[in-house]
Amino acid sequence: MDLPPVITTYLTAHNARDVDSAITAYAPDAVVVDDGRTYHGPEEIRAWLAGAASQYTYTTELISATQLDQEHYDVLQHLEGDFPGGVVDLHHRFTLRGTTIARLVIEP
Repeated sequence: MDLPPVITTYLTAHNARDVDSAITAYAPDAVVVDDGRTYHGPEEIRAWLAGAASQYTYTTELISATQLDQEHYDVLQHLEGDFPGGVVDLHHRFTLRGTTIARLVIEP
């Protein structure tokens, strides 16, 4: 499916570990939930992006993308790398507000 440009731009930047480009996709009051932790606003999200980008080496493959309604999208990605377990399928559950990401929840 065709994803909104903000999601494809974000995923491309995140996969390239381009924190400066990835952070521009988020609303000023955005929230990210990943690995049991919640990150609020651009400073915390930037720190999370920088940490996620440097902590492990991995590859991603887009498995599926589903539009749930006008604001909600579920993107399933397959990751392989040097993180614990080495292989995982993760849902990226996006909530959009206009042309920005208001919330992102990443979970198996």
